[in-house]
Amino acid sequence: MNIDKLDLQIISEMMNNAEISYADLGKKLFVSGGTIHVRMKKLQELGIVKGTKLHVDLKMIGYDVIAFIGIYLEKSSMYDTVAKELRKIPEMVRLNYTTGSYSMFAEIICKDITQLRRILHDELQKIKGIERTETLISLEESFYRTINVVE
Repeated sequence: MNIDKLDLQIISEMMNNAEISYADLGKKLFVSGGTIHVRMKKLQELGIVKGTKLHVDLKMIGYDVIAFIGIYLEKSSMYDTVAKELRKIPEMVRLNYTTGSYSMFAEIICKDITQLRRILHDELQKIKGIERTETLISLEESFYRTINVVE
């Protein structure tokens, strides 16, 4: 992959504001909007940029519970099979294969505790390969940010 400083600047700016037009971003970085377009296309083809997302305050639209689930597997070799099953749960928004106490660490977003309980009891417990889980409920997200990719 041939990524240069301009590519990193584009990534950094777009991570902070994905709504900025290519023309405006080009002005900010002293290149043409066409150059930004070509670079973004290249970054997408390389798989570095995987689309854009809208950051929504989920509590404002009724999703009141964010929880983190530490998952213990019966055997670490079952990771791929379990991950495939967990992907089927729409409320599961993030999954990581981890070192330490848990084999996997997941983030789940639910409308309420009843929905969380249903998923934990009715869905997670039925997945072959999960030995047990430990759930941590988030009381507040203090901040969320992206990293600075430009040195």
